[in-house]
Amino acid sequence: MIYPSIDKLLNIVDSKYALVHIVSRRARQMHEDGFYQMRERDYKCKKNIGRALEEVANGLIHIK
Repeated sequence: MIYPSIDKLLNIVDSKYALVHIVSRRARQMHEDGFYQMRERDYKCKKNIGRALEEVANGLIHIK
């Protein structure tokens, strides 16, 4: 099972394309800066793309 689910994420973000854009930018920031909004052991995913999805699901990334 994929975490977080796409259905939950699409309730937060209007379209799949916007979600991909937001998450890819955040994952790149994580890779370059090494800054995470949660403690690293609190993430369920090991990769930055999954961690960025978790941040969106937890409301840590605000979408304009």
